Amino acid sequence: MTTHNPILATELLPAGKRTQPLSIWIRSAGPRIVTWAETCADYYAATAMYEHLSRLSDAELAQRGLSRATLARDACAACDRGSTP
Repeated sequence: MTTHNPILATELLPAGKRTQPLSIWIRSAGPRIVTWAETCADYYAATAMYEHLSRLSDAELAQRGLSRATLARDACAACDRGSTP
């Protein structure tokens, strides 16, 4: 799945150090929100795919080149926008 940076700062700033102006923070929040929404969509698609495939028998999974042991990981990888060229 796609990864994203946190929207809010996770580190404390030393006293006296200036932070970015609010306008820069607001502009950078837009792309972060888009990335977050895309990540949610990827996980939703992976969940739907997993639920569909998990109902298949082991023989049907094997015909598709899948294994029940790695099904969740394979579904996540198939829906990961970040790994597609």
